[in-house]
Amino acid sequence: MEQSATPAVRELQLKGLEMARYFRDFCKEHGLLFYFCGGCCIGALRHKGFIPWDDDVDFFMPREDYEKLKELWPREADTKRYTLVQQTRELVDHNLFITIRDNETTGIKPYQKDIDMCHGLAMDILPIDGYPDSPWQRKKQVFWALLYSLFCAQLVPKNHGKKVAFLGKIALGAVPSRAMRYRIWKMAERKMTRYPISQCKGVTELCSGPGYMKNWYSSEWFTSAVWREFEGEEFPLPVGYDGYLRTAFGDYTQFPPEEQRVPSHDLLFCDLHHSYREYKGKYYCVDDEASHKEKS
Repeated sequence: MEQSATPAVRELQLKGLEMARYFRDFCKEHGLLFYFCGGCCIGALRHKGFIPWDDDVDFFMPREDYEKLKELWPREADTKRYTLVQQTRELVDHNLFITIRDNETTGIKPYQKDIDMCHGLAMDILPIDGYPDSPWQRKKQVFWALLYSLFCAQLVPKNHGKKVAFLGKIALGAVPSRAMRYRIWKMAERKMTRYPISQCKGVTELCSGPGYMKNWYSSEWFTSAVWREFEGEEFPLPVGYDGYLRTAFGDYTQFPPEEQRVPSHDLLFCDLHHSYREYKGKYYCVDDEASHKEKS
């Protein structure tokens, strides 16, 4: 018997589905190529909907379409309801990719609680990039991608060993200036994305962390999308979804061990019925708000 989502997780899924529906229609209207990745891609094939314990929505976009999205969204999207958040020189949100956030909800992540930004429930949009055919160019790409990851996120790497954490701490400590960090990660971004997908036999994920960065996927798997049922609607998957999923996750048709069937994205605070704006000084920017009151 298949496990069912808990009421709390199901509520997150339904709100995520609402956001995904708007994003799908926006991309179709503007001719942008996009497809489910990760859990939603597996869910569409194995469950025809969300994996019962999956609590968020993620999309892939080829780099060219990803950059177009960043330009189009502020002009063409319903920005009163949905905000596209991307890291800039002024805003450091500790993400390596853009997110679409629902302004009428609250989903505060622990590592963002001190940032004055849109804290609505987030949907991750991840770019895929060309994997250069030349081994030497690939080594250079990985170097720049690691540099990008460090200076864009501006967080000491965790879960990658003490040596990596130590080196990351040293590197960030050596460049304390936010302006200089911005210049470094923008340069690294230009260097790592200089290999167009159309000129490469493979693609990879440069903004999903060091683990996924190692993966090589055939470019042919991502040339177009195929539509599959998901929660009673139609959503796109990469045309080569089987090759992609087996490379990234192994035998995705099998359920993971029971102890792994839990939501993986912790939220410090979540309210799907009220805007994050109501919680400034309560659950995010708490110290800033307290300081402001003292000065007043």
